[in-house]
Amino acid sequence: MPEPLQPAVPRVLEVDVVEDDGDWSALADAKTLIEQAVAAIAREMGGGKGAGAIAVALSSDAGVEVLNGQFRGKPTPTNVLSFPAGEGAPDGFVGDVILAAETVRREADEQGVPLAHHVQHLVVHGILHLFGYDHISAADAELMEAIEISILSKLGVANPYTGAQETGTND
Repeated sequence: MPEPLQPAVPRVLEVDVVEDDGDWSALADAKTLIEQAVAAIAREMGGGKGAGAIAVALSSDAGVEVLNGQFRGKPTPTNVLSFPAGEGAPDGFVGDVILAAETVRREADEQGVPLAHHVQHLVVHGILHLFGYDHISAADAELMEAIEISILSKLGVANPYTGAQETGTND
């Protein structure tokens, strides 16, 4: 079976972090954590040309619930939403990733993982969606999870699907 085509990720990714809503005070330095995750994606996957820009909004369950209802027909909060840039977007703009504070905190607690690690996982996951990765089929999910695990391991984040820490890196 041939390898699936992988979307081109620009060599340079810039991120604008916006605290939109919700209580993110439990996360010591959200901007730095998100910048680290974005830089890890560019290092791991950045083979495309040029630069890209991404916006990450730190929001609340209420804010995400509205967006999820409006754009996906699911009026409930979820941990992360991704909105790829559409026609008319500024050149190089990849899209938006929105995180819901209460859901993200609750999931981190339920999974017994540091909030910072869960945020980085969701940022990586959301950005991969912007570049066309998904987890609809088992094969697509396996590919997307493998990429996430590899990127997160370089950030010192355990495999979010098993909790195991990767033993080596390809640096």
